[in-house]
Amino acid sequence: MNTMTKMTLKTEGDTQIVVTRRFKAKPEAIYRAHTEPELIQKWLLGPEGWTMPVCISEPRPGGRIRYEWENAAKGKASRFHLTGEYLELEPFHRIVHVERMFLPDPTPDNHIETLFDRDGDGTLMTMRMRLPDAATRAQMLSTNMEQGMEMSYVRLESLFPA
Repeated sequence: MNTMTKMTLKTEGDTQIVVTRRFKAKPEAIYRAHTEPELIQKWLLGPEGWTMPVCISEPRPGGRIRYEWENAAKGKASRFHLTGEYLELEPFHRIVHVERMFLPDPTPDNHIETLFDRDGDGTLMTMRMRLPDAATRAQMLSTNMEQGMEMSYVRLESLFPA
């Protein structure tokens, strides 16, 4: 198995971002970490100092998603949230959802398909984000998204020690 776990991020076409990352844990565990609120709150935090006091995840078609983050050290100005809906779920293999960030104004819908494929003893996760236009994608890529995502994924990996 490839033990390389660092995330890779590439663009496709004008509107897509494709993120891949290998995890040592099995697909069932990584899937659960993307759908169960008590797990999401432990890892989906981005850079150090952030917490997720509100986490709603209803993993069923039409189910709601709402994540609220805050950084107490930076005061009230450091709060933002995301809302979304699950569209399709194939337990332990695939999640399709739509989400929008509020920074504080809502971003356009980001349609996301995440696949969890067995890779030896672990998981290869492939996340494909489809944004409405090239400008939205460029704005998203300018936000240090890659660094925050990898910091979150390092936390996720630590939830399931090998």
